[in-house]
Amino acid sequence: MDQRAKRLQPFATTIFSEMTALANHYEAVNLAQGFPDFDGPIQGKQAAIGAIQSNHNQYTPLHGLSDLRRAIANWNTDLNNLTYDPDSEITVTNGCTEAITAALLGLVNPEDEVILFEPYYDSYRAACAFAGAHTKFVTIDPTDDGFTFTKEALERAFTPRTRAIIINTPHNPTGMVMTPEQLGWIADQCVQHDVIAIADEVYEQLTYDNTPHTSIATLPHMRERTLVLSSMGNTFSLTGWKVGWALGPAPLTGALRSAHQFITFCVPGPLQLGCATMLNDCRQDVEDLRTHLQSMRDKLGSALTELGFHIRAPKGSYFIMADHTEVSKRLGLNTDIELCRWLPEHAAVAAIPPSVFYNTPDLGHNFIRFSFAKTEPTIDRAIHRLRLALS
Repeated sequence: MDQRAKRLQPFATTIFSEMTALANHYEAVNLAQGFPDFDGPIQGKQAAIGAIQSNHNQYTPLHGLSDLRRAIANWNTDLNNLTYDPDSEITVTNGCTEAITAALLGLVNPEDEVILFEPYYDSYRAACAFAGAHTKFVTIDPTDDGFTFTKEALERAFTPRTRAIIINTPHNPTGMVMTPEQLGWIADQCVQHDVIAIADEVYEQLTYDNTPHTSIATLPHMRERTLVLSSMGNTFSLTGWKVGWALGPAPLTGALRSAHQFITFCVPGPLQLGCATMLNDCRQDVEDLRTHLQSMRDKLGSALTELGFHIRAPKGSYFIMADHTEVSKRLGLNTDIELCRWLPEHAAVAAIPPSVFYNTPDLGHNFIRFSFAKTEPTIDRAIHRLRLALS
């Protein structure tokens, strides 16, 4: 008998756990879960170790240590040319995932509507369920060379019951980077309907081909109605540290903090001090990471194309959404889930079936998602195994 609360019953064990278990069982190259197989800057790790040895091991303030909040403020000013008060407008969270949950719990009432773009990061929908919110969806559609959504679909999603919209750009899993025009469409609707924007910008630094990232908070009338969320994990290749943040005007920040204080209350102090060091002193590492990831994107994308996948080169994030239609036809398979269960056993490579990120799963059945946030030897090993299995 299922003993879970009804709000959690639609959510099984995450697809990341299932695919990682298959990868481990078959000793497969894990291109499923979006984590790098290399570590971030040594300066940050040394600063965290030094903080532990210097006895920074007790509770920290619920909104985060001053050193990190001020580093975040400077980082964001340089990135987005926006100024936030470190004391009243910045909150350190346990990764961006906790920030999303705290934002929804703090700002959304039961029966309110929250708009999501599909495919979506899986925690969004669960966090909406925690808040008792109803979800509406705007589909990001494939084009010949990328992914996009229409203004008409966006406008249809807004109703008098809409409380918030979650915006993820650069986007996981499609790699789409929203343009200022697209963000302008969202901003217009938010202003017209008095809606809060929750902007998940964890890949803000990871864009390719000189594609610019724009935060919706920089658009007219949007700073006062936007929470900007990000984290250290992706930018500095330390995903297990789970240090994130939320920036926004005091009324929105106060609502998020009211939930954050009862979810985790605070983030480990030594990791916060390590993160402050990286934000202040390790910006060249981010440039180097971006160069490396673009190279791995190109290498993996070229090999997948050679093997019969249809690739739309992502403009940002960690991931390639590969159309597997022709490959699966040769193998006698149909859906993304079938292929992603076949690959670890027969090719010793793991990927993610993105249909689980759609409200309408059929929209994602033609794609599988590969992560290219790996070292070159790892990518080379995956390519070699895929060639042996699929050529």
